[in-house]
Amino acid sequence: MKKYLLTFAFMLVGLCTGVFAQEEQSFVKETDPAVVKKMDWWQDVKFGLLMHWGSYSQWGVVESWSICPEDEGWCARSLPDYNEYRRRYEGLKYSFNPVRFNPDKWAAAAKDAGMKYVVFTTKHHDGFCMFDTKYTDYKITSLETPFHKNPKANIAKEIFSSFRREGLGIGAYFSKPDWHSPDYWAPEFPPLDRNVNYDPEKYPERWKKFAQFTYNQIEELMTGYGSVDILWLDGGWVRPTKSQTPESLTWTKRILNQDINMAGIAGMARKLQPGLIVVDRSVHGQFENYRTPEQQVPDKPLPYYWETCMTMANSWSWTYNDKYKPTNKIIHLLIDIVSKGGNFLLNIGPDPTGDLDDTAYSRLHEIGEWMKVNSQAIYGSRPVEPYKEGKVCFTQGKKGEVFAFYLADENEAVPSEIKLENFQPKSGAVAKLLGGGKVSWKANGKGCVITLPASVKKNPPCQHAWVVMFN
Repeated sequence: MKKYLLTFAFMLVGLCTGVFAQEEQSFVKETDPAVVKKMDWWQDVKFGLLMHWGSYSQWGVVESWSICPEDEGWCARSLPDYNEYRRRYEGLKYSFNPVRFNPDKWAAAAKDAGMKYVVFTTKHHDGFCMFDTKYTDYKITSLETPFHKNPKANIAKEIFSSFRREGLGIGAYFSKPDWHSPDYWAPEFPPLDRNVNYDPEKYPERWKKFAQFTYNQIEELMTGYGSVDILWLDGGWVRPTKSQTPESLTWTKRILNQDINMAGIAGMARKLQPGLIVVDRSVHGQFENYRTPEQQVPDKPLPYYWETCMTMANSWSWTYNDKYKPTNKIIHLLIDIVSKGGNFLLNIGPDPTGDLDDTAYSRLHEIGEWMKVNSQAIYGSRPVEPYKEGKVCFTQGKKGEVFAFYLADENEAVPSEIKLENFQPKSGAVAKLLGGGKVSWKANGKGCVITLPASVKKNPPCQHAWVVMFN
C-alpha cells in the first residue's frame, strides 16, 4: 500500500509539473478556414441561450449530479440508500411527459431578447437522451416514456428546427461521460465518483466500446438534426491523462486515461458539419475553440476566445421557487462580458411540463427592449481600452466608433454629466446617445465630460444602461 501511495504521489507531482507548463502555453487557434469563418460569426453574435432540461426536472433537483456518489452538498440525495435513489431517478423516464413543450415559443422569446444562438442539452451526465438515438433506450423517445407518442417527441430536433427558423445558430451540448452506460459505469463495479468506475487501461475493450458509443451518438446529432454550428462538450474529466490540468486533478483522486479519441470525433463531426465550432470544455488544446468560464466574469480581457455560461436563476436546471436575477443585473453582465471580448451564454431551465417560468419570459422581453435601442453597441463589437472605468464600460465597432455604456443602478435617473478620467474621444468626434440624439462632450485632462440634455433625463430611451456613441 505504501509503495502504491508513493508511486501515485510521484505521478501526481509529475502531472502537475507538466500541466502547469501546459496551461502557460498560448491558446491553440483554429486554422481550418471554415472554422475560422464560423468563429468570426460567433464573435459577432455575442449573446446566446443555454438550456438544461431532462427527466430530472420532474423532481426539481440539480441535473444529473444527485446520482453521482460524491460527498458534496449541492448534489445531496433525498434518500440515504444510494441504489434505491438511483433506481427511482432512472425511473423518471416512465413519467416524463412535457405536454406543454412548445419550442417555437422559446425561440420567439430568445429572438425577441436579442439572442443569436442556442445551446441545448441533448444529453447530460445521467445519460438520458433528449434526442432519438438508436444506441440506448434511455431516451425521451423510448416506448416506455409517455411523451414518445407526441409528434414533437424528438425534443432536440424540434428545438433546433424552431430556433433555426428564427435565424439563431445551433449548438448541441453533449456530455462525454454517461453514467447510465454499462461501458462507463460498469454494473459489476460500484460507481466511486464522477469518473469511469474501472480502469480503461485494464479493460481496454470495454473502454473502446464506450468511445465508439460516444462517437456514434455524436454522429447521429451531426447527421439527422440539420445544420449545427457548435458542438459543446461537457464533462472535462473525460480526457487523456496527458491532458490533465491542475483544475481537472481536483475533480478526482484517481488518475485515469479517459481518451475518447477527440481527433476522430472532431474530424467526423466537421466532415458532416463543415466549419463546426468544437468546444471540448476545459481540455486545453486543439479541440477547445473557445473557453467557458462558468458562473463568473473575468476581471479583464482574455488573450483567447471565451464565453461566460451563467444561470438566469440560481440553478442550471429548473427548481421549485428559484430566484431569477433582475433584468438590470443581466444587462450589466452582458455589457461587462462583451466589453472584455467575451460572449454571454445565459441559461434557463424549462420546467417538467415543457415551459419556462413566467419570470424568465419577462426577463427575456425586458432584455429585448433594451437591445432594440442599443444592440449596435453589442453585436460585432470588440474590446477597446480602457474597457471599464467605474460604472462605464466600452466597446468598439467595426468602423472605429466607440461606445460608452453607463451602468445605471436600479431606478437611477439619467445623470446630467458622465465624467471619465481615462477615455477621451478623438478630436472632433460627434457624440450621440443611442435612441436619444446628439449629446455634447469636452476634453478634461486625459479624460472627458459628457453632458446629457434635460430632455433625455425626462424621457430616457431605455432603462438599465445608457450608451453614448463617439464617431
